Amino acid sequence: MRPSSRWTSMAGLVVGAVFVASACSAAVATPAASTAPAGAAGLTLASTNDPTLGAYLTGLNGMTLYLYTKDTPDVSVCTGTCATTWPPLTVASGATITGPSGATASFATITRADGTMQVTYNHWPLYYYAKDAKAGDTTGQNVGKIWFVMPLNGQFSAPAPAASPSASSGY
Repeated sequence: MRPSSRWTSMAGLVVGAVFVASACSAAVATPAASTAPAGAAGLTLASTNDPTLGAYLTGLNGMTLYLYTKDTPDVSVCTGTCATTWPPLTVASGATITGPSGATASFATITRADGTMQVTYNHWPLYYYAKDAKAGDTTGQNVGKIWFVMPLNGQFSAPAPAASPSASSGY
């Protein structure tokens, strides 16, 4: 093989490797992604502090995590269209979940109806909101009066009802 052919081959391999690496990192970095990277041994969550909402949990890429008040402890009832609008935070079976400093409740997983493992915090299943576009967005807060950011302390109490109830379904 001629030296220039070797360099061309090597350059092609490097470009190919960069392409594959960027495609993989783009798949993980997508804000709408609901899962930890496939086969990940663990997931580390963070928190953000908002002057109005207080401290709340964030997931991949700093995206806000929400709770659904129609869920019951350790049971998710958000499936189908709901799970498209509100993607559950899922992990591989056996993954370790690490919370941010200040998290006072426990993290665990539950098995969803589709067999995936959804992360819970203080027994509340966790979700992203598909309409949140960037880290720090909280556009899902109080949607339908049933979706709320997950407080860092894991303690949730619904806001007082408004004088005029809304007929919104929440998704």
